[in-house]
Amino acid sequence: METNQRNKISKFLSLILRHAPEKIGLVLDENGWVDVEELITKAAQDKMIFSREELEEVVVTNDKQRFAFNEDKSRIRANQGHSIDVELQLESREPPETLYHGTVPKFLESIRLEGLKKMNRNHVHLSPDTATAEKVGSRRGEAVILVVRSKAMYNDGFAFFVSDNGVWLTDHVPVKYIDL
Repeated sequence: METNQRNKISKFLSLILRHAPEKIGLVLDENGWVDVEELITKAAQDKMIFSREELEEVVVTNDKQRFAFNEDKSRIRANQGHSIDVELQLESREPPETLYHGTVPKFLESIRLEGLKKMNRNHVHLSPDTATAEKVGSRRGEAVILVVRSKAMYNDGFAFFVSDNGVWLTDHVPVKYIDL
């Protein structure tokens, strides 16, 4: 499949599985899962046509591993990044000493005042390495990498989770734990 088509399907899946399943009449279960055949059928009714094989290729080749199948590949969900209410059933985990957050200069003043907030998502997303944070931040312009003292947060009682694709999640990062 061409890269262009793969990207088009991936963006569609991000919209449907993370933000607006109702756009094509889908209902995700409480854990964010949806039946693959129903997704393919309802996507086609919305003029987004792809096969099961193409869907599998998108899931496997997605650079951020945004999507996952269940064991028998009958259901699919987004790994994280939801703005809709889903329970990903993630267990709290002890984070590494530091995690990273990629952003752009225009958000720095707000971050200096309020820390990192989840905004319209269910969690703040943190990266385990600077390269990933750089990639995330550069989507909107020149990236600024913030260092988050995650172990100190954890020791102070903040919960951390890690998604299936390695993104660290927390509810809020107060300013005092951020090195700008």
